[in-house]
Amino acid sequence: MRFDSPSSFGRHFRILTFGESHGPAVGVVLDGVKPGLPFDLEAIQQELDRRRPGQSDLVTPRQEADRLQILSGVFEGRTTGHPIALVVFNTNQRSGDYAALRDLFRPGHADLAYQRKYGLRDPRGGGRSSGRETLARVAAGAWAKARLAERGVTIRGFNREIAGIPGAGPEWAFVEANPLRSGDPEAFPVQRAAVEAARNAGDSVGGVCEVWIEGLPVGLGDPAFGKLDAELAHACMSIGAVKGVELGAGFAAARMKGSEHNDPLGPEGPLKNDAGGTLGGISSGAPVVVRLAVKPTSSIGQLQQTVDASGQPAQVRVEGRHDPCIAPRIVPVAEAMCALVVYDAWLEQESLRGADGAPLRDGPEAHLAEP
Repeated sequence: MRFDSPSSFGRHFRILTFGESHGPAVGVVLDGVKPGLPFDLEAIQQELDRRRPGQSDLVTPRQEADRLQILSGVFEGRTTGHPIALVVFNTNQRSGDYAALRDLFRPGHADLAYQRKYGLRDPRGGGRSSGRETLARVAAGAWAKARLAERGVTIRGFNREIAGIPGAGPEWAFVEANPLRSGDPEAFPVQRAAVEAARNAGDSVGGVCEVWIEGLPVGLGDPAFGKLDAELAHACMSIGAVKGVELGAGFAAARMKGSEHNDPLGPEGPLKNDAGGTLGGISSGAPVVVRLAVKPTSSIGQLQQTVDASGQPAQVRVEGRHDPCIAPRIVPVAEAMCALVVYDAWLEQESLRGADGAPLRDGPEAHLAEP
């Protein structure tokens, strides 16, 4: 099995996702897991439950339990050291909703690009390009999250903005208590009204998801092309609905002076965090703050201009069950992708050796946890 394919991710901890939205199943293979580790399937299931459809009236009503099953790599609750295959079988497909789209390309979707690249495509929900593929990422990321938690690292996200309506905070206790995963109880009612208005108009809205990675030591990340912030940007941009990624001050840095953007340093580290938790692509010890621009859901009920399979002008209205705002379900996916990057970077740091062959333990990374 190749772990250098477009469907794979990671160096030391490697994953390969498979499956389509309306196929029999979606799943992931984990490779690089040491033997003898306890495997908590229920903890991974809890993360999948945060991503699954049908959770509220503000997401797609498609009902999928998304119950995870182990196919290999675990025996009597412990890892065997061999590839771990995890799978979720699809149970609530309505492929007939897409019959009218077989010869039409949906605006905002990957339909046309897939057809031109591969010479064929799966019109049922987008096939491999569907957001349903992300459940495999969440399952893998849940494992990485658990390993990082053992090392004192927490990764949690919320929606900073919905439908162009910004929020303050975050108030973490509120995030998982509301269907938009908004971080601001005061902004939430206005954000909710905007999502409902878009849904009722057959339209959709986007949002800005923010992930905080806290508890990182100094020293994770590998210049020049393995910078921690670069790897995080790559991982988050690989999520289909994400159109932009920034860390720390992000694009606002372009409007600052150096005296404003530079983070003063104290004995305990940076005194503010416009750098977003990295310096030169290496973790600084400050929280890593990642922001993702989430586009409006492409599948909308309004009539749109397109072309058909012969290239002729046409119109299309996308039927079926779709999220009026995908941002709430992006949060656990973004957390998962950040966890995969950080866990892999940690394993990379633990693999470094000096000229004498000994692990590098004498610098600021000396407090990295042992494997």
